[in-house]
Amino acid sequence: MNPKLELFSQGEEVVTGQTVDTNAAWLAQVCVNLGFMITRQTAVGDKLEDLVTLLNEIAERSDCCICTGGLGPTSDDLTAQAVAQAFSLPLEFDPVAFEQIERFFLKRKRAMPEVNRKQAYLPKGAQRIDNEWGTAPGFTMRYNDCWFVFLPGVPSEMRQLFDSFVRDHLGKQFSLKPKQLVSLKTVGIGESDIQTSVASIKIPETVQLGFRAGVDHVETKLLFPHDYDQVLMTELIDAFAANIGDFVFSIDRPGHASGDLVNVVDRLMQRQQQKAVFIETLSQGLLSAKCVDCNWLIEGAYYPDIQQLAGEFGLKENDKDLLAVAIAEKIKHQKKVDLVLVQFHQSDRSMIRDKNIAIEISTALLTPHGMLQVKHMISGPAQRKQNQSAVLALDTLRRYLQLHH
Repeated sequence: MNPKLELFSQGEEVVTGQTVDTNAAWLAQVCVNLGFMITRQTAVGDKLEDLVTLLNEIAERSDCCICTGGLGPTSDDLTAQAVAQAFSLPLEFDPVAFEQIERFFLKRKRAMPEVNRKQAYLPKGAQRIDNEWGTAPGFTMRYNDCWFVFLPGVPSEMRQLFDSFVRDHLGKQFSLKPKQLVSLKTVGIGESDIQTSVASIKIPETVQLGFRAGVDHVETKLLFPHDYDQVLMTELIDAFAANIGDFVFSIDRPGHASGDLVNVVDRLMQRQQQKAVFIETLSQGLLSAKCVDCNWLIEGAYYPDIQQLAGEFGLKENDKDLLAVAIAEKIKHQKKVDLVLVQFHQSDRSMIRDKNIAIEISTALLTPHGMLQVKHMISGPAQRKQNQSAVLALDTLRRYLQLHH
């Protein structure tokens, strides 16, 4: 059985919802991938008695605990004090930690407030984790049969300390056999339709199937045992991909993360050395914004209505499909690019704002192989319609590129 790990977040702001606990979410995902079984996630406010009680409980039931927060210099930062009380260990001054804290302020040409001296006191026997990104050193120690790790609550500092120290030490402390997670990422198909499409596939009892719906895509997750046969794994992944079809834009495998839809399109565009221009309506520039770091996007423009753009080219056409084709051809000739994507719709603003009204969004993609036109029905509040129109337009480009790579 994989070792049991608990996550423990300290801070009144986390308990009351003033701060979203991104630390626990990040740590849970990383530690599951390393081979731990996450048994609990707990948040406790700034109450010494509650912290002491929880630490003693964790020491009795878990193999490992990672605690975030409560290592700051102020009176509500109680983690080190709670550890000292729970495990009957005095706090001892660490001169190296103190020197590091002083140096942090000296580099910024600031005087160190006296309250920061508190951060240099660690429980006796604890191993310090140096913090080069802030003033709060972390520390680690074993009590009973549980290995405790205490990290600062600032997410950027927490992640740096985890990656620079904790990750390697977890591998030394525990015999880890991580399960193998495969994620098929899709656009344009919902969870229920995916489940229907794969219902005929026989899934071994040792493999777990799950789904995760995000803002831009849906993930179909297959969790395999550590020692699962690689040939059988590939066969099952291929069966899922075949049944779901070209809605799948990428597959994450153990040790290989393919990224999001933008990452996939970016790699395809660079590999094929193509350039593009985007003309947006409903997405209102969001499509171009998603590709802000992509040097293959030569130009992006937003127009409230495609007919307004047509007027600039002196084009007159009642059929918006034909109008989009004419506009794309004009732009391709002017800009000397490989691909021109024109997005348009036939809805007024009241329809866009009404979450109960579904509207049709059209994407015309002019390519060296001809014109590709795709239509989708999208619904929900205005912001969802905006995002969906951008994602579906980008997916149209992805499908073309994968077909002609």
